[in-house]
Formats: sequence, C-alpha cells, structure tokens
Amino acid sequence: MSGPDAGYVSGDGSIVLVPESERVPAPELTGTTLDGQTFTLRDHLGDVVVVNVWASWCAPCRAEAPVLADLARELADQGVQFVGLDTRDSDAAARAFVDRFGIDYPNVVDTDGQLQLLFSDTLPPQAIPSTLVIDAEGRVAGRALGKVSSSSLRGMIEPLLGEEGR
Repeated sequence: MSGPDAGYVSGDGSIVLVPESERVPAPELTGTTLDGQTFTLRDHLGDVVVVNVWASWCAPCRAEAPVLADLARELADQGVQFVGLDTRDSDAAARAFVDRFGIDYPNVVDTDGQLQLLFSDTLPPQAIPSTLVIDAEGRVAGRALGKVSSSSLRGMIEPLLGEEGR
C-alpha cells in the first residue's frame, strides 16, 4: 500500500456492542496526557468513558475529530468522559491536531501502542481510528473500528446512560 494511508489498518466501520451480562472489566489504563497530566481510567468509574484511538496522520481520524469534539462537549454534563489515545505520533503533530479540531478532552500519549494492547483480552482496537466505550462500572461495552459518526457513537453511548451503575 502506498499513499497517505500506508502503514496502518483502516477500520471497516463495524460496531460491536456487548450485552451487559457478558462485559468484562476494562484494563488498568493510566498514561500521561499531551498536557503532562496523568489520566487514569479507574478515576472515571461512574461515568461512561469513550476511548478514541487516533493519530494525526490518519485521514479518517481527521474526519471524525470534529464529531468527537462536539459530542464530548455536549455529553459532558451527562456523565460521559472522552479520552484520546494518540498512537504512533510526534508530540508536535498531536498537539497541532488537538488544537486544530478544538479537542478539549484529555489525550494520552501512546507512542508505541502499548496502551492499546491492554485491551487485547476484551475488544482490542484493531484499527486506527478505533473507539471503545466503557460503561459506568468500568467494563468494556462496545467498540467501533474505523471512523464513527455522531449517530453511531450516540447509539453506543446512550443505552449506557440508563444502566443501573449510573
């Protein structure tokens, strides 16, 4: 493969939703954000957490970034926390991406993809972009491989907002 998409696997748009009774705990995800803070997934128990794996050089990531930024702002007061996992990227390119798209939520640096591998026993993010949704009890509830739309991501998040753990 050559061109702008060389070197990574693009998602096929598939979405997997896990029935509540079959969900397993998300891994212990802790990392340093682009602004030097520490993000720990466990600190967000009680919230629905949307984990988006992205890179500045990924065309589908650029296409979905405005959707993610808008939904993060819109759903913040409903107990939904977004976090990005910036993979295989340079610090300068990642910061420019976040600034360009007005992304206000934390973005954890995952230069070598090791944080993504933590999800290998649940629903691994097998493409860039990939989006995982963690329920309020800290369990992996769904995954989208490839670019998400506002409606597809809402379809993953909204059912979780009414669950008992919230």
